[in-house]
Amino acid sequence: MSTTATRRETARALLDTHGQTYAAQAGIRLRDTPQPLYQLLVLACLLSARIRASVAVDAARELFEADMRTPRRMQDATWQQRVDALGAGHYRRYDESTSTTLGKGAAFLRERYGGDLRRLREEADGDPQRMAELLQELPGIGPAGAAIFLREVQGIWTELEPYLDGKAVQGAERLGLPTAPRRLAKLVSAQQLAVFAAALVRAALDTSVVEDVRERTGAAARKPHSR
Repeated sequence: MSTTATRRETARALLDTHGQTYAAQAGIRLRDTPQPLYQLLVLACLLSARIRASVAVDAARELFEADMRTPRRMQDATWQQRVDALGAGHYRRYDESTSTTLGKGAAFLRERYGGDLRRLREEADGDPQRMAELLQELPGIGPAGAAIFLREVQGIWTELEPYLDGKAVQGAERLGLPTAPRRLAKLVSAQQLAVFAAALVRAALDTSVVEDVRERTGAAARKPHSR
């Protein structure tokens, strides 16, 4: 098997075993409309803290189930209501400071963009670097949060493709895949890029993901070919 074929097999195995965006895991039906884009922003804020991704995802779900799905509802919720929702998702180490940040972020988003992140996209005029800079003006969104948001949104903001940040590249390196983003992107279809990026990040964060992929590709290699 050629190197390219082997790499494609690895990419397929990764998608088969861990192919889900963090947005989908959090129950966000991502579309180019204000509410799901805001929910992704909240998730990016939570994921960027030094806390397990699964806890951040659970905390996002709790916030949304408590009806804090829009900037207005997040801002209108009391500080304690936000703390309680975060705590229900076990996001307890940062619950108080994050509650404050989410309230400030919602207020800023409403004032600056009318609560609609599509206006940020328009202001950036399709420039990924400018989008990242504008996102970092929002309370609670630093370089990591901006990268998470752009990595996940690339499936609908296609001018970002391929958006494979440093964490995704780290996962690729662990799996023996190319580390140049454009070469890496060629291993999957354009429609799979956001999912592929999220799966690569999981490989960077969790060695068991790498082991799962190696086990799957190893089993496929050992399987006898039908004649």
